[in-house]
Parts: sequence; structure tokens; C-alpha cells
Amino acid sequence: MTVAIAPSEAAVPPAEETSGDEEFWVEPPASGDVAPSGDVAPSSDVASSGAAAASGDAAPMDDSVPMEGSASTEGSAPVLDVPEPVARDAREFGAYARTGGWAFALKVARSVRPGGQSAEETPKVSAKEFAALAGCSAERVMRYYKAWDKAADDGMVPHFEVLVPGADIELPDAEVWLSYYTSRSSAASERGTAIAAAAQAEGIRPTKALEVAENPTALRAAILADPSTAQAARAALLDRLKEDPALQTELARDIARTDELKKAVATETRAADRIGYVRQIVENGQVKTPAGQTIDAPAELRAEAERHLSLIDELDDDEEAGQWATDAYDTVKDLVAQTVAADPELRLQERRTKFYSSLQKATRVFEELTFDDVDDLDTIYEDDMLQRLEELQQAITMCITTLRKAAPAAESAEA
Repeated sequence: MTVAIAPSEAAVPPAEETSGDEEFWVEPPASGDVAPSGDVAPSSDVASSGAAAASGDAAPMDDSVPMEGSASTEGSAPVLDVPEPVARDAREFGAYARTGGWAFALKVARSVRPGGQSAEETPKVSAKEFAALAGCSAERVMRYYKAWDKAADDGMVPHFEVLVPGADIELPDAEVWLSYYTSRSSAASERGTAIAAAAQAEGIRPTKALEVAENPTALRAAILADPSTAQAARAALLDRLKEDPALQTELARDIARTDELKKAVATETRAADRIGYVRQIVENGQVKTPAGQTIDAPAELRAEAERHLSLIDELDDDEEAGQWATDAYDTVKDLVAQTVAADPELRLQERRTKFYSSLQKATRVFEELTFDDVDDLDTIYEDDMLQRLEELQQAITMCITTLRKAAPAAESAEA
């Protein structure tokens, strides 16, 4: 037998019991008559809400139901002549499309006894009894129960106490359901709550993030096999490092213990230093000479530095900047050397600065060369040591003699 249906009609759908990741279950069928045409089994009958869908009998046709080809009523969708099982499926699909998990949460909310109420006070049953009737776990029932409880606290739905078994109410939109329901027990933990909150901030379903968190081996496999997943993981890890000092230390330790990573870090650090050198010229208009002087960069030098820097800044994130940084650095260094060589006064100051720098380094090294921690010099003596010190003494004597010759000339020039 067939029945006419307007596609906009709908009723609360039953669904199959699946894994813990899905948001619905089958309520076991019970013996009984098929629901009248155009309706589904009353939702107050918890044990038999899926009976009509499972039955192979057809509902009697109402003489008032329009046949195929008849005109639809004004303002309604076209009426089609279809088999009753198809009509029922369409109605139930429409209800679930509009309300989502709210349709099933309502069954729990109006049939499960709230905490603090005894069996004598209400016709409702416990979550365990409801689960037994539904053929699912009490834990699953309680996830729907808790979702409804949260929504009731927010004023989205009525509280349990005012709901009557079998009574329908207007339900929120399906999209709102995921804000309250979590299909995984781990979501109730502090860790799960944090993951769910982060998922909502990223605009994804909390259940997806919780599933990944509960299966790190699958996450590892995806990272190893898929470059795009690895990139996403890298970006997330960098964001996490900003707020996790312990993770920073652990990652730094891992890098220090891995030769390949140490080399990569050294290479990237060198490139970053060279880019920083070029950027400093562009932004501050100053440059350091090889001897360590800080001078104003000529216009030609700044223009060349800016040109190289613009090329580097245009690189994509996945492009290597190492060679670009080397080219920019070498070009700028050559221009700096040319600038120093072209200015006699600057060239003289560069020599003076270079000499002072070398003298300071030699002084620090020699000051550290002591025998304070040596109890017996015979134990460390080598002929080569004495020879090197004597050569160093001769070099120092020559430097002193040369500078003393230049001293009178310098004093005369000043006078």
C-alpha cells in the first residue's frame, strides 16, 4: 500500500546503534500495530519507538489522502503517492534534519528520572533502565542527558522536571546541538574539556579533536605519511611552544641531541643573522664595518640592501632563504668594504679599530694564561710552551718599539 506525503512533514527518527562516535541509537522494536498513516509511533513509548519502522505491514490508506497527480494544497509542498515505508523515512529524516540530536535528547530528558527523584515520585525510569530498553549503554544515555542539562541551564530547553513522558516540545536547531553534546567520555575530563574548547575556537566539532587526541598513533601515521598534515602539526606545535616553557626545553634538548637537526638549526641561524644584518641597514640606515665600526650607510648601499631584502620578503614560507640571504650578505659586505676603502679618514679609523680589537682579544687571552691552578710546573712543562712564549714576547717587544717611534710624530702633529 502507498500513502501520499508532503516532503515538509516529519517526525522523530529512529536510528541504528553504532559506535560511540555517533550521536544516536536504535530503540529496540516491540510488538504492536503500525502507526496510523502520516504519524510515527508515539515517542513516549520508549521500548517501541522503532517498531513502526521495523514492521513490514502497511498502514491503512486514508480516503482523504490525495493520489498521485492531485493538486497540492495552497502554500504546501507537492503531495506524492509513495509507499508508506518511504513516507515514514522521509518524515523522520526531515525531523532529524531540523533538530539533529535534540530529537533523541528529548526522549531521554522526558523519560529518564532526574537525580534526586525516587521511582515513586515520577513515572520516569532510571538511565540504566532506559538504556536497557533502548538496547544501548547507560553511559550513552547519560551523554544525551548531560547535553540536555547544559542546554536547560542556558535556557535553550526546559528542565527535566517540567517534561512529561510522551509530550513533544519545540526543539532548538540542529546546529546548536553540537555545542552541548560530546559523544566521547573523555570530553568530561579536564583534558577533554580543554580539547573541546580549542576545537570550538578553531571552528570544528569537538568530537573530531577528541578522536584524534585519543588515538595518537593514528596522528603519528598521518604526520609521517602526509606532508600537509605534518605542516599543520608543525604550525600547531609552534603555537603551543609560545605558552609551554617545558615543551620548549624538551624540544631544544631533542634538537641538541640530533646531529641533523643541529646542522639545520645552525644553517637557519646563519641565514637569519645575515638577513638581520641586511635588514638593519634598510631600517636604521647604519651598517657595521668589518672592524666593528658603526657608520651611516651611503644611499647606494641602502638601495642595494633594500632590493635584496624585498626579494627575500617575497619568498613563500616553504622556499629556502639560505642562498638568498648569502647573496644579499655578500653583496652588502662588498659595498661596505668599497665604502671604507674610498674614504681615507674612514680607512684610517678602520685600521685603528681593527688593531684595538686584536689587542683586546690578545690581552684577554694572555690574562687567562696563569699558573695559579698548577701545583707542580714540572708536570705540565713542554719545550714548545717556552718557545712560543718567547716568540710572543719578541712580537710584543716589536709592537712596543714601533709604537714608541710613532709617538713623537703623533705628539708633534698634535702640537
